[in-house]
Amino acid sequence: MLSIDAIGKRFGEVTALDGCSFNVERGRTLGFLGPNGAGKTTTMRAIFGLVELDTGAVLWDGRPIGPVERLRFGYMPEERGLYPRMRVREQLAYLGRLHGLNARDADAAASEWLTRLGLADRADAKVVELSHGNQQRAQLAAALVHTPELLVLDEPFAGLDPVAVRTLAQVLRDEAARGVAVLFSSHQLDLVEEICEEVAIIDRGRIVAEGNLDALRRASERRRIALRLDGAPPGWEPEIRGADVVERTNGDLRLLVDRDVDPQAVLAAAERTAPVIGFSYGPPSLAELFLELVER
Repeated sequence: MLSIDAIGKRFGEVTALDGCSFNVERGRTLGFLGPNGAGKTTTMRAIFGLVELDTGAVLWDGRPIGPVERLRFGYMPEERGLYPRMRVREQLAYLGRLHGLNARDADAAASEWLTRLGLADRADAKVVELSHGNQQRAQLAAALVHTPELLVLDEPFAGLDPVAVRTLAQVLRDEAARGVAVLFSSHQLDLVEEICEEVAIIDRGRIVAEGNLDALRRASERRRIALRLDGAPPGWEPEIRGADVVERTNGDLRLLVDRDVDPQAVLAAAERTAPVIGFSYGPPSLAELFLELVER
């Protein structure tokens, strides 16, 4: 298990991390979320010793992390770190050997991941010759080639097309099923909601929420209502205290309401206006929860 234990880091007058704590268990995938500059990348770099912490500790299975442990970790940094003029297959095999694989196993693992990630036909290309999306895939293969026990990915979905997104999402599920602890950051909250059961949300260097995603959504002070009306007047919204329209599309309305607002009152107000052909009520989405936590 990866344990982030009350870590703190300052860069001059800027507090990047302020007592952050969360855990990532083996076989689980945790989405690490926060606005730009909140401290996500600093936390990830600290796992690999690339940032020297002022306070706290990063532990693996309850022990401090050193070079031996890091050989069993896979890392995909936001700023990609592959050698641009080295051929892809050669580079993956080389990185596999650096992590302790023998030459034959490293070559086999490189070929396996190139095939699985759809890069087999580009194996002999130089990294600089690849498209942005294929460079992303190659960087992911570099993080996986040595069969890591911990996988840390910083914005792995950025710039990927829908096919590549689907492939990467399945890889993360498969790695967690294999028993890997998976930690990744992303601004694509719909993907996080689809892939992860657990999240940690950081804002201004502090963890503002952490744990099971469904439990965090249920604990929110807000609820989501989706309405579809047949012929509602333009600009209509229910005149109910604590109910706010957050989206309006072709007569469909999405509202966030305070937890104590009676959904039947909202429905009744809508029915007095136009026929209601669709209505749902429930906890906020991850995106709505995120905004609630970082804006308050």
